[in-house]
Amino acid sequence: MNVLLESTNDHCIRLAVFTGEYDWHMHPDSDEVFMVVEGELFIDLQNEGTLAVYPNEVVKIPAGVVHRTRSKVRTVNLCFEKEEADTVFIESSSHPERE
Repeated sequence: MNVLLESTNDHCIRLAVFTGEYDWHMHPDSDEVFMVVEGELFIDLQNEGTLAVYPNEVVKIPAGVVHRTRSKVRTVNLCFEKEEADTVFIESSSHPERE
């Protein structure tokens, strides 16, 4: 589930509840800020390892950074970004899978 909660100026707050993984992608013109409310969120960064984010922690992914989010347990997080942010998906064969 990914729901738009509120918009202000040209940015928005989205609520995401999920288990699993999202495809590799990047946002060429928008930073993304994640705040975990419940569970745990892993953010794989292209050629830079993995960030582990836990409840009440916040992390920013700068514009243009190739990444994917994933979780092995039910995760609730807030995402702050440009409301009309472009998402560019990256071919998965160019990224090694992480455990």
